[in-house]
Amino acid sequence: MSLSLSGSARPFGVAQTARASREALYRAVWRWHFYAGLLCLPFLVSLSATGALYLFKDEINATVFAARTTVTPSESRLGPDRLIFEAMQAVPGGTPLSYTDPARPDASAVVTLAEGKAKILVYLDPADGTVLDTVDRDGEFFAVVKRLHSLAYFGPLANAVIEIVAGFAIILVITGAYLWWPRGQQGGVVTVRGTPRRRVWWRDLHAVTGFVAGGGLLFLAMTGLPWSIWWGDQLRHWSNAAELAQPSILWAGRPVSKVPMVDVLPSTGWTMQDAPVPQSPAGTKPIGIDEAAAILTRLGMPRGFELSLPVGPTGVYAAAVYPKDVARQRVVSLDQYTGKPLVDVPFQQIGPVGRLIQYGIGIHLGQYWGRANQLAMLAFCLATILLSVTAGAMWWKRRPAGGLGVPPWPRDRRAVAGVTGIVVGLGALFPLTGLAILAMLGLDLILGLALRRRTA
Repeated sequence: MSLSLSGSARPFGVAQTARASREALYRAVWRWHFYAGLLCLPFLVSLSATGALYLFKDEINATVFAARTTVTPSESRLGPDRLIFEAMQAVPGGTPLSYTDPARPDASAVVTLAEGKAKILVYLDPADGTVLDTVDRDGEFFAVVKRLHSLAYFGPLANAVIEIVAGFAIILVITGAYLWWPRGQQGGVVTVRGTPRRRVWWRDLHAVTGFVAGGGLLFLAMTGLPWSIWWGDQLRHWSNAAELAQPSILWAGRPVSKVPMVDVLPSTGWTMQDAPVPQSPAGTKPIGIDEAAAILTRLGMPRGFELSLPVGPTGVYAAAVYPKDVARQRVVSLDQYTGKPLVDVPFQQIGPVGRLIQYGIGIHLGQYWGRANQLAMLAFCLATILLSVTAGAMWWKRRPAGGLGVPPWPRDRRAVAGVTGIVVGLGALFPLTGLAILAMLGLDLILGLALRRRTA
């Protein structure tokens, strides 16, 4: 009889232990999912809202701001030099910096002028030079949206927060996938149970939305990281040094300045933005911006390029175009005296890492596959907002009176250590996120000790 009892008790004990381990692991993952969400959600709402607006930049410009961006198509067009002259009449004392070629027959031309520390955008009808509008570049609607999206309004440290959030968003998706994984439950996988009055309805809606949109959120976080203040800069430096992004051989044996390309051409893409601006050899008479624009046209530069004017006797005519067709991106610098291309970098000459990142950024911005790309990214943005709202509702419904409602750590310290080790390992891939994780662990330890002392 004793052998029979012993034999039946053992598998029951093993099953109970396995179940306890699974529950401990689940609670440890849940704790980190909560932490990641606590930090991420307010920023994810902001990023999603501003990102959704930016996806439809062209459409909004062509409707809301049509008075300055859209003109009646005409076969006659003034040259850049005359348009710059007209722009300077609208902003007396302004110093011309660049000219942006109309991308379409019904698009306006844009001249950028410096007025003190401000940069002024002057929109003109290319047919007759009529000034349509003047706008401070930093106050232009989508410049504001972009700076809100990156938190650039609040300085470089705020941009570091975006990098931390992107890292935590990746942790959020990975831990969320584990929590969503079906474990025999009847709902919350692809269906929603209950009604909005019940917490389970919000939990299931959160889980199902995460299942549908988690991959999109992961993609947006990964393709946004190249623009980040530390990780993105390190990626650029590493890929350039390895000849996998910026083709530095194009600058070999050529005189270059210490000015990065992005300082003269804000439209320069990610791969080329820190490339040095070349220098023109000594000469006597500049060719002029009309001839520079004509040379670019003969070289096959796509319409819509931005062309900066030379600065000083060694300056160059630098041009960049960033069309929706990623493969047509191009950067060209012309000798201001002869018009000879000093540097000509079509997309195909960028290294594989640079091309991959530019494709990712193009899709991130909804530019690569037309309307389908825009709508897919919009769906991910709206789903991310819904994830944030449902997470807040779940927390509100489960929080104890007077408490924060943080999911408790399981008693199984092996589960805690294992999950935390994985999270710290992910943090090591994104060092600013890793530092935030260590800070959260330290704060969690301090609060835990304080709570134990108070209850002792």
